[in-house]
Amino acid sequence: MPSENASRCVGAQPPSLVQLGSEPPPRLYADVPEASWLAEGRVVISYHTENLRIRPVFGKGALNVSPRVGHIHVTVDHAHWHWPDASGEPVAVIGLPPGPHSVLIELADPTHKILDSQLIEFLIPDPTASQ
Repeated sequence: MPSENASRCVGAQPPSLVQLGSEPPPRLYADVPEASWLAEGRVVISYHTENLRIRPVFGKGALNVSPRVGHIHVTVDHAHWHWPDASGEPVAVIGLPPGPHSVLIELADPTHKILDSQLIEFLIPDPTASQ
């Protein structure tokens, strides 16, 4: 026999979404790559966000959900192109030649509007220089 609470759930509507007007702005924080990994030619940049969850949700309809959702854009060495990422995993770049490099991580809303960004600059050491 169903409980009294179970009968109340049948046909119940999900709660409506909260408007975004009262939420603080989204923020992006990125870490400097580990020096030991850079020495091996591996760039791994961990990051986290505040007031926005990284999710693979796109389009104008997703602008009105709360908590906010979005993704990142990643640009290496000031290239004219970037790649979007909605995994929430650290950014990994492998195969850069020795020398100075940069990775721009941009926090974007579901319509790709940039909300915050961080430029990370680093040096891939030359493995032949120490020989």
